[in-house]
Amino acid sequence: MMALQVDLVAADRKVWEGEASQVSVRSTEGELGVLPGHQPMLVVLAEGEVRINAGGWQTATVDGGFMSVDHDRVTIVAETVDGSGMAS
Repeated sequence: MMALQVDLVAADRKVWEGEASQVSVRSTEGELGVLPGHQPMLVVLAEGEVRINAGGWQTATVDGGFMSVDHDRVTIVAETVDGSGMAS
């Protein structure tokens, strides 16, 4: 099974990294889901939840930022990330 390589990064630290089957975010255009094989893109994030399905949903809250998707690599960068809802 193909998987996404996900990095969730705050300005001061890496919050989470690992493999996931799905990522969903709130962009400035609305809710967006990413699955393996997704077209490359760069999206501006709105304030809200980032959800990562890594054998169970992990949730973090971001203050905005951006997400890039390229060859099943998903990088989410935000100024501040509340990752208290995430298992390490």
